[in-house]
Amino acid sequence: MPSLSVIIPTYKRTDILRECLRHLDRQTVREDLEVIVVSDGHDEQTAALRAEKRFRVPITFLEVEKSHQGVARNRGVAQATSSLCLFIGDDIFLREDACEHHLIAHRRLLREEGIGTKSAIAVLGFTTWDPAIGVTPVMRWLETSGWQFGYPFLRSFSHTFVPRDRQHLFTYTSHISLPTSIARAHPFLKEVSLYGWEDIEWGMRLRDAGVRLSYEPDAQALHHHHMTLEQSLTRMETLGASAVMMKRLVPRFDRLPQCWKKFTYIVGALLPTMAGAHRRAFLRGMRRAG
Repeated sequence: MPSLSVIIPTYKRTDILRECLRHLDRQTVREDLEVIVVSDGHDEQTAALRAEKRFRVPITFLEVEKSHQGVARNRGVAQATSSLCLFIGDDIFLREDACEHHLIAHRRLLREEGIGTKSAIAVLGFTTWDPAIGVTPVMRWLETSGWQFGYPFLRSFSHTFVPRDRQHLFTYTSHISLPTSIARAHPFLKEVSLYGWEDIEWGMRLRDAGVRLSYEPDAQALHHHHMTLEQSLTRMETLGASAVMMKRLVPRFDRLPQCWKKFTYIVGALLPTMAGAHRRAFLRGMRRAG
């Protein structure tokens, strides 16, 4: 039986997915892995990857009706046979020892916490932009400011637990591992229809269920995704709209600016800065969603 099930939702990005799988094929603990690729909707090119015999790591290809990544992840979790699962994106290229560090971290935390083999612990790995795609100024800003990933705020929690009141802000489903039993007990919402926030909402439920989040910076990966300023602002507008929709779906969702926080957000949007431009885009999305 494998030690780690790597679950990858994907949709019509065959070339990037193939490279993602190549990185998994080079893992130091390849023999302990199973890979489960779930296509969010039918795609002939993704389906054709089944016939390729270039990979040594065992790969299962599944398909769900077009919905969203959360549903695809749920299907992968249902198929997983190992006690631990690792969620990554199809554009996440793991360093050769990343999976090994996830396994080491879980074993170390089990030993230190002494809470048995069904520990309620999730492990977040470190991800940075892939320099091969060219890091634009907005990509650099997104990383250093925490607007895309908040790793700068996690440095003081390396190899230890993130504070409970903040951990849901860092449950990045692009690179996080946890017991498969926990993932099955807390599936992603099926009702989400727009990109964004499903991982934060999922992280809120994990936190409330007593699941702790540990940060493992030695489990490293590259994010192979190029982004221009225009694309980043479009993404931010979508996040504004999806935040409104998530609040309607989950009233306790805490990422939608309201009352005085919304006022300070509006004031900040007036500034001629990168943050101001992104706040303006977010507010446009909120207005669009009504």
